[in-house]
Amino acid sequence: MIKKSTETPEMYLGEGFGLTRLDKVVGLARANSIWPLPFATSCCGIEFMATMAATYDLGRFGAERLSFSPRQADLLMVMGTIAKKMGPILKQVYVQMAEPKWVIAVGACASSGGIFDTYSVLQGIDKVIPVDVYVPGCPPPPEAILDGILKIQELMKNEPLNRRSSEEYRLLMDKYGID
Repeated sequence: MIKKSTETPEMYLGEGFGLTRLDKVVGLARANSIWPLPFATSCCGIEFMATMAATYDLGRFGAERLSFSPRQADLLMVMGTIAKKMGPILKQVYVQMAEPKWVIAVGACASSGGIFDTYSVLQGIDKVIPVDVYVPGCPPPPEAILDGILKIQELMKNEPLNRRSSEEYRLLMDKYGID
């Protein structure tokens, strides 16, 4: 017999009804209906393709529907080497995404420039956009990418509903020059 694991927020159960907090329900819904936008430029993108395939099946975590339009995505997955000329385009994609939005830097190149310490390679995407989760590896195996998705899900579940309108968030966006 397969035991099905479902997570429910804390709630008061009565006869025929249940009461819980709105932020917990919204967080659970967000975490289990991720629409990722893959921004893949090199070998980490191939590992992401393996993560989407049947063996690892990212769809099990509610992220099966890839979005190639920033306006329909809530998770930006940056994978691979990002040239400095691509920095403004990456920032534009980030700005076009609707709130709330999250970012994963997949692999050494997206996280820190990797082995390419040259004039033309951006030494980490956190120079142009804020990053929520870093996935290490060159390239990271599909298990590491899944671990990054699970970490993003935890952030989504526990984020207060008003965090995006807080002064702390506004200061973070100002630091990156994002209105």
